[in-house]
Amino acid sequence: MRTLLSNATIVNEGKSFLGHLVIKDDCIETISEGTKAPCGNYDEYVDATGCFLLPGIIDTHVHFREPGLTAKADILSESRAAAWGGVTTFFDMPNTVPQTTTLEALEDKFNRAERGCFVNYSFFFGATNDNIDLISQIDPRRVPGIKVFLGASTGNMLVDRKETLIQLFRNTSLPIVAHCEDNGEINRQMEMAMKRYGDDPPVELHPVVRSAKACFDSSTLAVNLARETGARLHVAHISTRQELSLFQPYREGDKLPGITAEVAMPHLLFSKADYAQRGALVKCNPAVKDEDDREALRKALSDGRLFTVATDHAPHLRSEKVGGCRKATSGMPMVQFSLVGMLALMDEGWISMERLVQLMCHHPAMLFDIHRRGFLRTGYKADLVLVRKGASWTLKDEMVKSKCGWTPLVGEKFKWRVEHTFCNGRHILDHGRFDDTVQGEEVAFRLGI
Repeated sequence: MRTLLSNATIVNEGKSFLGHLVIKDDCIETISEGTKAPCGNYDEYVDATGCFLLPGIIDTHVHFREPGLTAKADILSESRAAAWGGVTTFFDMPNTVPQTTTLEALEDKFNRAERGCFVNYSFFFGATNDNIDLISQIDPRRVPGIKVFLGASTGNMLVDRKETLIQLFRNTSLPIVAHCEDNGEINRQMEMAMKRYGDDPPVELHPVVRSAKACFDSSTLAVNLARETGARLHVAHISTRQELSLFQPYREGDKLPGITAEVAMPHLLFSKADYAQRGALVKCNPAVKDEDDREALRKALSDGRLFTVATDHAPHLRSEKVGGCRKATSGMPMVQFSLVGMLALMDEGWISMERLVQLMCHHPAMLFDIHRRGFLRTGYKADLVLVRKGASWTLKDEMVKSKCGWTPLVGEKFKWRVEHTFCNGRHILDHGRFDDTVQGEEVAFRLGI
């Protein structure tokens, strides 16, 4: 099976050029520059004139809710939403039911995805106070890293013993992805808010309760531990301008840094001003904060302090998003709209197309040492997305493919569309036509070790 994508603007490794790409079976066969398409026999031809051709987006931070929480979402429904958004690979977080904190639970997730998942997948292993000894038994070729909650979390996944953290940071060669919020600070702020406002303080107080101080103090602890131990640390969903000071700017071509930062889409798109209109729909952990924080994060997209962009895609039922800063659930579905959201920020001047590809494709592949994905290179897996800018369109509920059926972006206007998504060479999305027969693959890591 050979497919020709012709006359696209190809964006890859810091460059954009008019050219053509040939897929053979599941891999990229050739990439050529210029107006003349390569001769040959093709089973499929895509005229990509006017489109930008990017590597498939790699979202390294999602919560697809399976197993145990499948009323909200499941691997099949959310991988479908991912493909509609140009996301061809996802890494799922461990706070499911049961939590992915045992080897048996980890294997169960892989088995579930193998039975039905439209795009490529892997799963983080979750650290607890009691399972550090299991981490040495994980196959590093199958798992992107270890997720650790340094602060408030669900269930028993809060790692709050200093000796456990030190053991984890000293003895783990896998990347550690840390959720950083200080639990003591959060509890103090919630207690004060409840004394004044009652059992469920207004959702507008969420960034006061889960404060900038809670984030900065916990992120500082994680960064200091990584510096002391030499651990590979990736701090998830940075939400404040203060936290940015903890990270050194990365210049393309430099040695991969040992300490890096992720920004999630909610913190780039929303601020505390949005609570007035959207209420608990924009409630997430860490909380979206001041407009100054959002502006600082947007600026840091281009200065090297932020290394990856992810979604923290976290679906809930609409009924669970009712209430204030204590009772309404935290999290929002975003995986389908991260690419068009970033392209909107590009149109506003915050980021270039080349930089977008670095943050959402190249850097995730580099950080987690993903095998043959994340770049447009001969011999790499043909995970591709074609996007086009056109007339403005308004996001409506019926367009949402996540099982929960909503997103806080409903009502927003966009000019970019995802026209085509290819996963392992399979044309899964073609101008709104979806191929339900496509099956994603388990991602491989660190095959050189």
